[in-house]
Amino acid sequence: MDVYEALYTTRAMRRVKRDSIPLDVQKRILDAAIRAPSGGNAQQWRFLLVDEADIKAKLGPIYRDCLEKLFVTLYKAQLDAAEAHPDRPESKQLMKMNRSASHLAENFEAYPLLLFGFCRFDPTGGSIFPSIWSAMLAARAEGVGCSLTSVMAYRADDVFSILGVPGNEGWQMHCCVTMGYPTGRWGVAPRLPVHAVASRNQWGADLGFEVNEPLWKG
Repeated sequence: MDVYEALYTTRAMRRVKRDSIPLDVQKRILDAAIRAPSGGNAQQWRFLLVDEADIKAKLGPIYRDCLEKLFVTLYKAQLDAAEAHPDRPESKQLMKMNRSASHLAENFEAYPLLLFGFCRFDPTGGSIFPSIWSAMLAARAEGVGCSLTSVMAYRADDVFSILGVPGNEGWQMHCCVTMGYPTGRWGVAPRLPVHAVASRNQWGADLGFEVNEPLWKG
């Protein structure tokens, strides 16, 4: 797969089939992940794959509880505004995201594979997210859809207990990535153009160019 196709079309894919992901595909995804940059080459990361139904059954209620906490705190004002003004473009986009996230929550146990990323001595996640993104790009090359969530940090202790993660070794859970073969089509996600979110030399200064349409169209 062309690298730009992977970069442009790797977006959150939450609607997936229940088909299992073969072990050889899982191997290639994780082997790509560990080739990512690691600060000081310390490789203070751990990856945990979950495909056992009993474990997912314990994690599902935790995920739903954490997502509800997110909706009634961080996103409450935005969701209230969207409900009050449903015809605004930003409201429609937010409610679309809300429906998609709710679908993931409702079907959490049905995802065939979960990938958890852990790291220590780096609370920022800068040492784990490059590898997680590499895993997601590799998954895209294999036709596997992914969606990254960090919301279970609200109940990290419970997740650690379920997954058997040592609680006294400095590990932090940075994310969970749901994986599965998508039911829909890949595509380029709509985004604000680069000149609306980027500057040159000084904050807010002119970037020097505009990109009004995706430069890769497939």
